[in-house]
Amino acid sequence: MSHMPESRPYHHGDLRAALLAAAERTLREKGVGSLSLRELAREVGVSHAAPGRHFKDKQALLNALALAGYERLGQALDAADDPALPLEPRLTALARAYLGFAIDNAELLELMYARKHDPDASEQMAAAVERTVGNLAQVVADAQKRGEIIAGDPEDLNLVTGATLHGMAAFIAGGMLTPEAALAGVETLVHHLLHGLKPR
Repeated sequence: MSHMPESRPYHHGDLRAALLAAAERTLREKGVGSLSLRELAREVGVSHAAPGRHFKDKQALLNALALAGYERLGQALDAADDPALPLEPRLTALARAYLGFAIDNAELLELMYARKHDPDASEQMAAAVERTVGNLAQVVADAQKRGEIIAGDPEDLNLVTGATLHGMAAFIAGGMLTPEAALAGVETLVHHLLHGLKPR
């Protein structure tokens, strides 16, 4: 391959990363329907066959994008988590991190959930989901051991947490709730999630 112009995002040896970065830009700006390996090759300045060394088809590219998203979400949740905290502040910090990721990566989060349920999604995808969203079940299990919440299957209880957070993310993505209002209301949201709406 000849020298690439400096304006191109691709640098020798890092084609996969360049393709993923270009794919994420396209996803944000134009949506998943606009993703094409041929167009991405043109954008990064390589032959139309070059992406095939890393992604056999568009589905493989989508899986890789989703996996990268779960990796970043996992990092955000790990950075926010403090197992030493009581449940309410711990869950509030995790909820804020999740919604922050959802605000910054709405299109990517939608793709992540879509690929999660695809029958062809890899075992890697299942493992990535378990490392991120599944880790919230561990937070529930920890709280049960400390007597902070009711007994029961942590996975079942975690479904309520996940549905609440993802519902908020959907409200933000759909324009029904501003990011500012969502983040400002995280403490109240988690309080109602943990204590219910019944008068006490």
